[in-house]
Amino acid sequence: MSDESKKEQTERAKPMSFISMIVVTGLFGGVFWSSIGLLAHYFSFTTIHPRVILEPWAIGEWKHGWLGTLISLGIIGLISIGVAFLYYILLRKLKSIWIGAAFGLVLFVLVLFVLNPIFPGIEPIRDIGRNTLITTGCLYLLYGVFIGFSISYEETEQQLQRKKTKQAST
Repeated sequence: MSDESKKEQTERAKPMSFISMIVVTGLFGGVFWSSIGLLAHYFSFTTIHPRVILEPWAIGEWKHGWLGTLISLGIIGLISIGVAFLYYILLRKLKSIWIGAAFGLVLFVLVLFVLNPIFPGIEPIRDIGRNTLITTGCLYLLYGVFIGFSISYEETEQQLQRKKTKQAST
């Protein structure tokens, strides 16, 4: 391969920036895992619908239809970007799947126990059924693992790339 074709190939295959990766990870994680939560709700594994995010702020019956569901998934995706940045700031250098799982469970406790009064669609904790608690807890755990593993893996890759660049320049 000629030097020019190698240069052209590396220009086309530039990796996205770390910040962009966090945004994409957060957005995808929020939309994907809330969609799985939507499926869990439809199959009666949980009583919590993703539309619960709209209830404190949106007025009207539209929020109970398909439009409300789509907007809810999008809002959860946007909130998830912030959650991904929080993980990046606090925990990115910790390389364990258990850190991500614990992060997800902390989010679960925060939403179901601390923020519960804000969301009228979520029953009081003493009235929530066991299936809802277990399903929702597992979804948050998996969400935390997804966010944590993705960000920690990328951080490790960035560190290795910096080492290679540093060794190549000396």
